[in-house]
Amino acid sequence: MTDPWINVIDNQSNQEVTVSLSTLFQNAQHYRQLAGEMQAQDLAILRLLLAILTTVYSRFNANGEPYDWLTIQPDTMIATPDVDQGIYAEDAATELLTTWDDLHQAQQFSDVVQDYLTTYQPRFDLFGDQPFYQATTAGYDAAVPDDKKISLDNPKGTVGIKQINRRISESGNSVALFSPRSGATKDNLTLPELSRWLITYQNFTGVTDKTKIVATDKFSAPLGWLYSLNPIYAIGKNLFETLMLNLVLLNPDSDAEDVYHPQQPVWEVSSLNDYLETRKSLHRPDNLAELYTTWSRLIHVEWDESDYPIIFSASIPQFSDEDMFIEPMTTWRYDKKTEHFRPAIKGLRNMNRAMWRNFGSYVRISQSQQEASQQREPGIVSWLRYLREESDSLGDNQLTLASATLIRDDNATSQMPAAELADEMRIDAAVFLDDREMDNWAQRIEEVVDQTQKVGDDYRHFISNIADLKNRKEPRETEKAVAQFYDQLNEPFLQWLASLTIDDDVDSRIWDWRKQLHQIALDLAKAQFDNSTPREITGVSDGNVENIFTEYNRFMRFLNQHLDLSKKGD
Repeated sequence: MTDPWINVIDNQSNQEVTVSLSTLFQNAQHYRQLAGEMQAQDLAILRLLLAILTTVYSRFNANGEPYDWLTIQPDTMIATPDVDQGIYAEDAATELLTTWDDLHQAQQFSDVVQDYLTTYQPRFDLFGDQPFYQATTAGYDAAVPDDKKISLDNPKGTVGIKQINRRISESGNSVALFSPRSGATKDNLTLPELSRWLITYQNFTGVTDKTKIVATDKFSAPLGWLYSLNPIYAIGKNLFETLMLNLVLLNPDSDAEDVYHPQQPVWEVSSLNDYLETRKSLHRPDNLAELYTTWSRLIHVEWDESDYPIIFSASIPQFSDEDMFIEPMTTWRYDKKTEHFRPAIKGLRNMNRAMWRNFGSYVRISQSQQEASQQREPGIVSWLRYLREESDSLGDNQLTLASATLIRDDNATSQMPAAELADEMRIDAAVFLDDREMDNWAQRIEEVVDQTQKVGDDYRHFISNIADLKNRKEPRETEKAVAQFYDQLNEPFLQWLASLTIDDDVDSRIWDWRKQLHQIALDLAKAQFDNSTPREITGVSDGNVENIFTEYNRFMRFLNQHLDLSKKGD
């Protein structure tokens, strides 16, 4: 709570500084953003911070007063079990929104956050009696098989610093060749770094661990929860704004939003045994603080005589992700076989696909009941929609939606990070959250994306046909050319998207993009034409002559067909 360990960018100096939890919440409005080793790490830290804020402001309003439906225990700041569900159902939406508005207007968090941190300071001690995000020696030994108990003479079930450091992610079986550190320095880190990586590792855990806690039912080592999502979150003008935009105090889409579920971050659980028993039962979190602080591993850090950390790790059973709609920071995919939703994920094959190309995954497009049943917008977008409809604080400002995650390798036995993916798109809130029944902006933008990708398919065929003229199939070269095509589109499309306003003539602005897309595609195709070889010019003849001229003309025909520019706004 008091020692500096979180990296942020200071607004005034524009420099990276390291601050404590207490300092961060006191001065969040003065920091531009989190600035850890990776953006995926920043997201893991962001969710920890949100767990604290969600816990506090689900119990206390901006003035530090408990809500009427709760009775708070002074020594723990936890609500007693006798919650008045009737008052909650009647007043919660109004009161929680008022708390959010008051905080947003004040542009700083209230003193009750500091009171909460002080109350739980022992639980935020890396070396305390209940060490932060760890188990004690006794707690760990009681949870694992006898042959996996902690021993420095014959340690089993350990993970190295170079493995929990997700910039390296080196296990004992394979060397990370392209590491930012070399040799023995891979296992070097400071205590602030250890704190950040412990949190990150719990969120982005692979499946290399061999040790599991003792459970009645067999289970496979799970991935870290955040590792199994395609994350989406909002970014504000400073860290305070970012925290506020993502501070979901109620779930607008919840089927049981009138039922109070107490927030329970992992540090508030009465005992480690209780936590593990809950996890063994495959209990699904019903509150965000619990979800944001979910452990994938039981970790114990033992220190040898040279003060070197030895990290013991044991897998914990994971709950089902099916229809886990309490998770606000993910896109969803519908499984037609099971008729359920699961979090979408990014893989190596689609990691280069920019956010805008999946625009329909980030916002509700369809208004028809049948189509909407197979589509679900991320909870954070529903929350932003709710804020815009019910609060004056959000207004029609620009929204920045971002994603940051680690991409898993294709090895089913390790699932180690192979790459980090970070992306964002900026759009006017009124445009993005346009909820008109027919012909809303979201629908039209999705149509533009579909149209753009049809042109991308045309370009793919053009490149593939040129490869045929060379009498050699080069799928990788074709994919590389298509990737370059979309690289040329990314910045112009994002600029066009950010420039849209609710008062614009929709057809005219779409025509603007079609015209720009036409020119980009034309320039790329012309470059292929200008660099053609004699073999491509001569072509092949099998009844019909096929050469660079016929392929270019065919591409132009499809381009003009998909981007009819004869009438502006058609």
